[in-house]
Amino acid sequence: MNPPRTRHLSTYLLGLAVVIFCVALVVYPKPGFEAGISGLRVFWDVVFPSLLPFFILSELMMGLGVVHGLGILLEPLMRPLFSVPGIGAFALSMGLAAGYPMDAVITARFRESGMCTRIEGERLLAFTNTADPLFMISAVAVGMFKSPELGVLIAVAHYIAAFLVGVSFKFWGRGDQEARRDEARAKGNIFIRALREIPRARAEDGRPFGKLLREAVTESMMTLFMIAGFIVFFAVMIEILRLSGILSILGLPIAAIYHLLGIHGGLVNPTLAGILEIDIGSAQAASVDGAPLLQRVAVVSGIVAWSGLAVHAQVASVITNTDIRMTPYFLARFAHGVLAALLTVLLWFTGLGKPATAALAHVVPAIASMQAAQTGAPWWQVMATGLTTWLWLFGGLLLLSVALYLIRRTRVIAWRVKMNRV
Repeated sequence: MNPPRTRHLSTYLLGLAVVIFCVALVVYPKPGFEAGISGLRVFWDVVFPSLLPFFILSELMMGLGVVHGLGILLEPLMRPLFSVPGIGAFALSMGLAAGYPMDAVITARFRESGMCTRIEGERLLAFTNTADPLFMISAVAVGMFKSPELGVLIAVAHYIAAFLVGVSFKFWGRGDQEARRDEARAKGNIFIRALREIPRARAEDGRPFGKLLREAVTESMMTLFMIAGFIVFFAVMIEILRLSGILSILGLPIAAIYHLLGIHGGLVNPTLAGILEIDIGSAQAASVDGAPLLQRVAVVSGIVAWSGLAVHAQVASVITNTDIRMTPYFLARFAHGVLAALLTVLLWFTGLGKPATAALAHVVPAIASMQAAQTGAPWWQVMATGLTTWLWLFGGLLLLSVALYLIRRTRVIAWRVKMNRV
């Protein structure tokens, strides 16, 4: 059977785009080379040292069965809120600590090992794809805006928007046959079941620790070098689009929308760059002269939540060996970007982002350390800060889940006592 005509058309268009890009690299060799070096520097100085330890540790925790046990403890929290297994909290916390695309790597591993269904994996990707606080507070607020207080505003809007997306995607795939699997909670004490699950999962994995560690390092390195390729490629592509003037043409629809909304026209090109790549778009939007600060912060907040097609491509490559679809991921990223921008504007008028809110940084040590960090901090500081954030978040989720479980158990016991008296 011949493929549909639309598939032929898409093949021709993609082929034409690749040819044009190759010709552009010949026309602009030096800018393309410099853009590639810049992208590689970002990967080597920031992405590689901050993500590698978390990639390895996540593989070890899954192989040792720790994630399986924690998933049972967190089931009372994650299932009612987001209709995902308790292990979803692990993807959420690791993604927050290490940033993009840590959550996608973990979700793909969950799906490959059968720890979640396809629908649950898509729900997980919808709300666990978050930027890490270090990036928003240090790189964006301090490095780009020279104002640590704005980091609190962007981070709060970012995570509230992610929570709203997660709750709304609870209903994603409800009509799918796979989503109708039996989700009845197992009987018995949740702590005992969690302790039993760890050695059971470890025995099922069966790999000696030495082999587990070797494979964890190997797979993590392969994933990271794939991410490096995407970062360099998109850095070069954005520079070529800018030099050729194509970026300005593609920005005409955005310019029309911004004109209707009264948004400064200088933010059009940074927005388009942010659609492609998060770091470049955020830096350009933050440095637009003449644009009101609120508009610049809102646009950057939306770009960070959208995360850029470069990150989307990384996620697509990570989940390529699973049956998880990209359509819900795109919808979730768009919703996250719009909500984050709107919440940034709303929270701005409540006082967040002003110097007085710097006191919030003293409440949580993780935020305080990140607020004091500067762009270009040594790798060990980046890792330590991310680990502190992970411990705070995951510990809080675990305590909340256990509290909900104990409250429900107490209510059940009280109801049984009442019925026995009757």
